[in-house]
Amino acid sequence: MLVRGGGTGQAHHRTPEESLSREDKRIVGTDIATVEFGWPVGMPTCRPLASRRGLLEVRSSLTQNRIARVLFCIHQGQMVLLHGFIKKTQRTPENDLDLAVKRQKEVEGGKAAK
Repeated sequence: MLVRGGGTGQAHHRTPEESLSREDKRIVGTDIATVEFGWPVGMPTCRPLASRRGLLEVRSSLTQNRIARVLFCIHQGQMVLLHGFIKKTQRTPENDLDLAVKRQKEVEGGKAAK
């Protein structure tokens, strides 16, 4: 399975607390590669989001007891990365889910940059 970004080409501006260390980037990248090359992959690395049909998450345990999620969908046999964030609560915030769903619709509707 191939991986591609699902954004519209617009830049996302990170605040300093959202920046990932080199080690955390390695962890997230390794988890994404595990899903990409080992598909289908289940828990604890990957799971579908029951509340959003067609949306899945890569689950990463970072340094300093933090948790990261990368939301993605499968479109035309490709893993499309839609949105990544650091979890601060047990529930995934609605605004993060809404953003991923919006980007998923853009990808599936052919509006996203390829």
